[in-house]
Amino acid sequence: MRFLSYEIDGVGGLAVDTGGGEYRGLLASADAFPGTLDDIVRSGDFAGAAARLKSGAPVDPATAAHRPPLTRAGKILCVGLNYMDHAAESAMQAPDFPTVFVRFNTGLVGHGAPLIRPKVSDKFDYEGEMVAVIGKSGREIAEADALDHIAGYSVFNDGSIRDFQLRTPQWTIGKNFDGTGGFGPVFVAADELPAGGAGLHIETRLNGAVMQSASTADLIFDVKKLVSLISIAMTLEVGDIIVTGTPSGVGAARKPPVFMKPGDVCEVEIECIGTLRNPVVAQAG
Repeated sequence: MRFLSYEIDGVGGLAVDTGGGEYRGLLASADAFPGTLDDIVRSGDFAGAAARLKSGAPVDPATAAHRPPLTRAGKILCVGLNYMDHAAESAMQAPDFPTVFVRFNTGLVGHGAPLIRPKVSDKFDYEGEMVAVIGKSGREIAEADALDHIAGYSVFNDGSIRDFQLRTPQWTIGKNFDGTGGFGPVFVAADELPAGGAGLHIETRLNGAVMQSASTADLIFDVKKLVSLISIAMTLEVGDIIVTGTPSGVGAARKPPVFMKPGDVCEVEIECIGTLRNPVVAQAG
């Protein structure tokens, strides 16, 4: 199943793919509304939610105002340096344990919404990544059981303010400027994709030019390993998000560097999931 979070006149809604890319949905104001995708992931009742949503009105993904698929993740756990070529272009050693940093919900925007380059920097970089959403809580999860804890997948653009990211050994500030993280366009249930989202082509395009092109098969730590290793430390809770890492080709590593600027359009496409597209604008004021 595929779900799309959207809004009309500020009222949130949820739609489901009824087949062939045709979506039907309900707004939160409707009596039959099954809840947000955050609610449904937590309940696990995807089939019940889909049945209700199919009674709703048609929703055109091409014209809908998208929201991020989930907006209330308890933890957004991002993994750095998780492709060998990206570690090399960053002049960093490939890690022997996942390099984890966090993002927060306040920095995320949906498909079609603008990514905001802040006034304080012109070093706004793209990072196309696959998202795995936790659907079953657990701690100290065995790798063999890890995929049982994944509800589904989506697409992410881990927009990074590079000069702020690299001012300290911790990357948190540079990864959390408001409006810099793209998330969407849809949530795809795990059973629609290869196990662990493995072997999917991932591509980032800036104004139509291919900047990143790789396969999720190239992850140093695949989804199974990430779930198992991260859960050594913490309980992974339903609705948590793991952003699995970006391949080589980021703007900061290019010679000369290529950063996103107002007027640009950045797209991240992952095979069998979809294309996340965001224009870039300057921070107002």
